[in-house]
Amino acid sequence: MKKIRLGRTGIMATRLGFGGIPIQTVTREQAVATVRYCYDKGINFYDTAQAYTVSEGIIGEALEGVRDNVFIATKSGGRDVTAVEKHLAASLEALRSDYIDIYQLHNVVGDESLAKVMAPGGVLDFLKEKKREGVVHHIGITSHRLETILKALKTDEFATIQFPFNYIENDAGRELFPLARRMDVGTLVMKPIAGGAMTHPAACIRWILAQDADVIIPGMESPHLVDANWEAARSGPPTPEDLDKLESLARELGPVFCRRCGYCLPCPSGIPVNFIASAELFFNRSGWHKMNGGHVEGFLKGVDCIGCAECERRCPYELPLTRLVPENSARLLKKARELGVIPD
Repeated sequence: MKKIRLGRTGIMATRLGFGGIPIQTVTREQAVATVRYCYDKGINFYDTAQAYTVSEGIIGEALEGVRDNVFIATKSGGRDVTAVEKHLAASLEALRSDYIDIYQLHNVVGDESLAKVMAPGGVLDFLKEKKREGVVHHIGITSHRLETILKALKTDEFATIQFPFNYIENDAGRELFPLARRMDVGTLVMKPIAGGAMTHPAACIRWILAQDADVIIPGMESPHLVDANWEAARSGPPTPEDLDKLESLARELGPVFCRRCGYCLPCPSGIPVNFIASAELFFNRSGWHKMNGGHVEGFLKGVDCIGCAECERRCPYELPLTRLVPENSARLLKKARELGVIPD
């Protein structure tokens, strides 16, 4: 697997890294085995976060004994020193390590959040102190908003940036990544498959690795996915057939679609917001016969959405969820009646 220098960090990382979100969805035994399989395969870069529940602990267990052979990036969504200090201590314990290769400020969105973490005596200054102590080797930042990550990059305070990038969400390729390259800042690509919304992941990976970015971190919860992504990453640039598939998918999804990141949850009313926002696409692809009573229960909650907009405020992609959730729920309930899942 080809390695690339991750900007000023000097880290020589495999271009295919490991994203730590999906391992939350399988048994711990399966998850640990998958992470270790990644290591045995040759992947040396692992991305996780305090917010990813058991993910750090799984990675820590899987990589115990080979810690110094890999690079681990984790994150805190804290916006004050007290929260980040607590998160950092928990991450070190879970990862079974006395240092973090890249510690990232998680999902910083908007001028207010950026100013808060960079204020004198705030989170950034705290992490700089931890860097001097050797507990944190490099400081990075992640965001889902282009304006915010550009402003953060231009401060020249961060060694790495992490941002969504794929065939559909490709704005970063025009200004963000080229500027990062000139500033010697490492670039980490999240959502390379658009949160699973895009099919043909191999085409997605080949396309991204042909662009001006360093490391991609698709989520992988099974050795089968590791093998598939590994082969795609080694197979060269995208083919004309790949590009045709990607263009077709882009037309199908359009500009407004759910990436299933889960930031919208939990809903105060117990509505499965991210599932409802993406369910129609799921059933279209996987078969409407998979709709069941559990899904219908979620749709019934969705039509009763009170419009509190908590999910909408948390959505990093600014989707109009207070409109989408009840509209999608009503349409899917109608389909459920047509299918006989519920009485007409």
